[in-house]
Amino acid sequence: MPTLPNRPAIKEPWLVPVTGTDAHLPAVPAARLTADALRERFLRPPPFDPEIPGDGGILAERSPTQASVLVPLVKRPEGLSVLLTQRTAHLRDHAGQVSFPGGRAEPEDGSPERTALREAQEEIGLDEPFIDILGQLPLYRTVTAFEVTPVVALVRPEFVLRLDAVEVAEAFEVPLAFLMDPAHHQRHRFEWEGGHRQFLSMPWTGAGLASSNGEHPAAQREYFIWGATAAMLRNLYRFLLA
Repeated sequence: MPTLPNRPAIKEPWLVPVTGTDAHLPAVPAARLTADALRERFLRPPPFDPEIPGDGGILAERSPTQASVLVPLVKRPEGLSVLLTQRTAHLRDHAGQVSFPGGRAEPEDGSPERTALREAQEEIGLDEPFIDILGQLPLYRTVTAFEVTPVVALVRPEFVLRLDAVEVAEAFEVPLAFLMDPAHHQRHRFEWEGGHRQFLSMPWTGAGLASSNGEHPAAQREYFIWGATAAMLRNLYRFLLA
């Protein structure tokens, strides 16, 4: 990823010191984390401003590029879970990072929802008949001048994933209740000459769902959720708590 002057890229975010968690903040009540409650919240959204609207300064020479991600909430018997991907290690941008399925808008898409649906199908083989879109969260603006629309959707669990081996190494799920509890939101900060950077992370230890190499993912390992993905999840937290 291109960097702003005096703004170093973070190559190993898990090594950046943790300055604390947000355990002092309330978790979203369980009653608000059901499919019916989420549907009602998006039908009648409260006044809401995102806590983290973007990565920081924007590269001045770049014109904004529209993009969308799908925030898939899978309807499991034990409760909703968030479907996430681990990007492959060889990609030029965001290699190895945890992300939502998504990408830049194409002219033929016509809407952020269509972009999110297309990208989810292309990246992980999540087909539209399994997806019930609830609504959008506010734009998230990246330092590389992408204006990303998070599209939140319920997903029926009967899907079979087909991962694009070029872009996606693994797919996995995290309980929505875990991510909507700020006790699991870590704050990181590091200093360098002339400035500092800070970000949120939400590390999750669990089993993978699918991998692009055809092998079943390891039974238990840590997935380090951070950066834009963690920021958009934090904005979802604020939206559900508002």
